[in-house]
Amino acid sequence: MAQRFDDLAAFTVVAQERSFTRAGAKLGVSASALSQTVKALESRLGIRLLDRTTRSVSPTEAGERLLKTVAPRFADIEQELAALGDMRERPSGTIRISAGEHPVRSVLQPGLSRLLPDYPDIRVEVIVDYGLIDIVADGFDAGVRLGEQVAKDMIALRIGPDVRMAVVASPAYFERHAAPTTPQDLTEHNCINMRLPTHGSLFPWEFEKDGRELRVRVEGQLTFNTIRPRLESACRGLGLAYMPEDIVASQIASGELVRALEDWCPPFPGYHLYYPSRRHPSPAFALVVEALRYRDGG
Repeated sequence: MAQRFDDLAAFTVVAQERSFTRAGAKLGVSASALSQTVKALESRLGIRLLDRTTRSVSPTEAGERLLKTVAPRFADIEQELAALGDMRERPSGTIRISAGEHPVRSVLQPGLSRLLPDYPDIRVEVIVDYGLIDIVADGFDAGVRLGEQVAKDMIALRIGPDVRMAVVASPAYFERHAAPTTPQDLTEHNCINMRLPTHGSLFPWEFEKDGRELRVRVEGQLTFNTIRPRLESACRGLGLAYMPEDIVASQIASGELVRALEDWCPPFPGYHLYYPSRRHPSPAFALVVEALRYRDGG
């Protein structure tokens, strides 16, 4: 089949150029070799395709019919191959990523804002999901999770610094309640809970100090499933909140929020982008990966 395509392509150029010499120069082969190729094609088809004289070459009626049939198809193939080349030079396509709300705000949005303006044909769809989903089964190209949560059969790329949590409340709240000194003290406080949308359970507050780990299930009047309402409620003096440190850094610096239990909140491995090890990355996906790659210090 491949030989037939080669012979048809050779015939098409000869018929269009009306010359074995010019066609040979265009294809980078000798005129005599082209002549033998066309003769072999005519022999297989059992019909003459070209009229040959010492001065010219012209298609027969059968040759003209074949030329009109195959020439546009070869042109279409060349255009498609050229389009594929353009895709290599101008990466395009949609990349779907599953991630939690915090990495979307702290890592994905900053990284993608640096990449996307230069590549208008790349589209990124980010779905906020707190569950450890199967990204392959759910049709995602990649997921973002904390390093310790990435499956072993995935390629994992660090995309953010270590993460640290902070227990915070407003000065007004601490005027009414003594600040906790141990995680166990939280049972006496009005805590703003977070319910994980995927699992339906309340998110436990995790602490560690001197090798001792604690998971405290707190109680309070308010429960949300996103970051912003918890932050605003803490600022309004409605209770203690357990938040990523970078989310509340400006409020702590301004005095709008006060931190507690800081010595019980050490840093832990940050976010990683993960994707199947068998995946052959597209140019667009490779660019997204490189844009999100974490570099120490920035």
